[in-house]
Amino acid sequence: MQPNQIELIGYLGSVLVAISLMMKSLLRLRVINLIGALFFTIYGALLGAYPVAVLNGLIVCIDLYYLFQMWRQKDFFTFLEVSPKSEYLRAFVDFYKDDIAEIIPGYTHQADTETPQVCFFILRNMVPAGLFIAKLQDAEAHVQLDYVIPNYRDFQVARFIFEDNAAFFLQRGIHRFVSEGGSNFHRTYLERMEFVKTENMYVHEIGKRILQDDKF
Repeated sequence: MQPNQIELIGYLGSVLVAISLMMKSLLRLRVINLIGALFFTIYGALLGAYPVAVLNGLIVCIDLYYLFQMWRQKDFFTFLEVSPKSEYLRAFVDFYKDDIAEIIPGYTHQADTETPQVCFFILRNMVPAGLFIAKLQDAEAHVQLDYVIPNYRDFQVARFIFEDNAAFFLQRGIHRFVSEGGSNFHRTYLERMEFVKTENMYVHEIGKRILQDDKF
């Protein structure tokens, strides 16, 4: 292998390790760091710099170990329903207000008890990983806020809401979610969770999903 090709492997390893340190998601950090360390292991072996190869080979093993532990771990999810006037809810929204504004521009929390609504936190291993607020109108839940904190954006919270717990909403007479698009990031998220775009809204049919599942 040419020296410039070996050097390129070292640069790729450096870039990947640097990128991994910028990841908010621990899973992404581990995966990208593993790939970067693997490049450094190859780089050190090709140069004959065995301490570099051994050190990064150990990092690869450590990343693989923790990724295996993360894969084995079965996270516990549950809903914690709260009042729209909950002080903790207000504090949570205020703490993440800048991040929320980037995803759903213009959102402000209104503790409107005259309009029927559901407000609940999604607890992941008893940590408040997300917040869901929707106003109820007939059989529709008009989603005001569907927010997951940065460290938990691996779609598991979303699957818990929209795929695993249809009965939670059906028992409350909710058969359809309706959501505005929000930012490009949020629209991509809605489409991934099988919301269908209408003229100016995104719609997710809960009953339709169950009927499709029953066919198999």
